[in-house]
Amino acid sequence: METLWTLVSIAVFIFLLGIKIVRPTHRGLVERLGKYNRFAGPGFHWVMPVIEQIYRINITEQMVDAEPQEIITNDNLNARVDAQVYFKVKIDAENVKRCQYNVNNYQWQIVNLARTTLRNIIGTLTLKSANSERGKINADLHKTLMDETANWGIEIVRTELKEISPPPDVQETMNKVVKAENEKIAAIDFATATETTADGQKRAQIKNAEGIKQARILQAQGEAEAIRLVNEAAEKYFVGNAQILRKIQAVETALEENAKIVIPPNTELINVIGEMAGILPLSRKQKE
Repeated sequence: METLWTLVSIAVFIFLLGIKIVRPTHRGLVERLGKYNRFAGPGFHWVMPVIEQIYRINITEQMVDAEPQEIITNDNLNARVDAQVYFKVKIDAENVKRCQYNVNNYQWQIVNLARTTLRNIIGTLTLKSANSERGKINADLHKTLMDETANWGIEIVRTELKEISPPPDVQETMNKVVKAENEKIAAIDFATATETTADGQKRAQIKNAEGIKQARILQAQGEAEAIRLVNEAAEKYFVGNAQILRKIQAVETALEENAKIVIPPNTELINVIGEMAGILPLSRKQKE
């Protein structure tokens, strides 16, 4: 009886020892006596202790740092370059097997491949173009890593160029150049603004002068119109009436000498004198 309990205890212990749980973020490879046996998905698994071994592989997106390195650019300047690579293991059984059996320590391999690729890419660029073409460098790095790791069972999600730093003396010179360019742009903007203001003032003065000119023209036209009206009135009342004017002058002279002059009724002279005095002659019917 005691032997039976001993055997049961050993069996329970071995069973408990063989229980393995695979999380949803991992996949498992089970090997029996050093040989691949089966694929283990998320959940409960039992492996034979000692005889079988399970290896859990993370399938979530991961990041590795390519680590800073000094790279000589095409213009013979030392640039400090750093990058990050984001990747993940594909979830199907075949690719999980590849990441374990086709490459040794794929994370370390990705770092070294990224460093080598960066040296090849940036070595063909000048420092200025390397800083201005970060998108192109990322695209080239991503493409090269995808091609080289196609048989590793992993997916290169994206690459990020983290840093491209020139030597301190070169950085100082570049800062001075940028400052000078900014000051030049500011001076050009100020000159443009000043020129615009001057143009505005000039246009305002021109408009003002045109207004004064137009006012004077209108004033002159008004005066000319008044003169024309006066001339028309003179022509209406005096041109062709010389005899009447002579008679009026004679009347004026006679009155100055207190002489009496008899003017026949219904004569044109009476009408002229009445119009000049602002009196309208009465018609025959009104008189009656």
